[in-house]
Amino acid sequence: MTAAARREVIAASATDLFAERGYRGTSIEEIARRSGVTPPVVYEHFASKVDIYRVLLELHFADLRAVWREHLSGDDPLGERVARSCDAWFAYVEAHPFAGRVLFRDGDGDPEIEPIHREVAERSREAVLRLFVAEPGAENVVATADGEGLEMVWVVLRGVLQGLAVWWSEHPLVPRERVLATAMNSLWIGFERAQRGEEWQNPPASGFRP
Repeated sequence: MTAAARREVIAASATDLFAERGYRGTSIEEIARRSGVTPPVVYEHFASKVDIYRVLLELHFADLRAVWREHLSGDDPLGERVARSCDAWFAYVEAHPFAGRVLFRDGDGDPEIEPIHREVAERSREAVLRLFVAEPGAENVVATADGEGLEMVWVVLRGVLQGLAVWWSEHPLVPRERVLATAMNSLWIGFERAQRGEEWQNPPASGFRP
């Protein structure tokens, strides 16, 4: 086996173990055993368990960015492209348990990996949001092209998509089409109306003051 192929085997084994047991519950010895190698061989390819974890985060976030780039672009109506993108996004999550069980949990409060998680996720966030901001009418949703406007949009997108992905990892018998429908009902209907220029108006008689 070539060095590159051996590295892929080790990365794949680590991916499965992190998904099954989490970061703390996985050891280099277990990664080596599942890969069919010894721990020194693992260290020939990766400096540490943290290094493996970072590589996997970057790989999976890059794959998900590619999903958005591939499916959100084009001349079809935006609603079709968003639905296609979300379906492909959830298809990736379905095929890669690491995503729902590890990728979107922000390190689960582990001080060793939380900063890495934040750093990698931040770079991915910026790339994905640029795709959405480029869509006509997006300014009606984000209000501004930077700063707090984008931050709030990301909170909404992350809350719906990543939150559903984590929930789905714990309820794997739910069909993907139901998860997709929930995401679209939560995201697209509001985005579509805002794209047309509609805004939420506080009814004066309600007495509510934001």
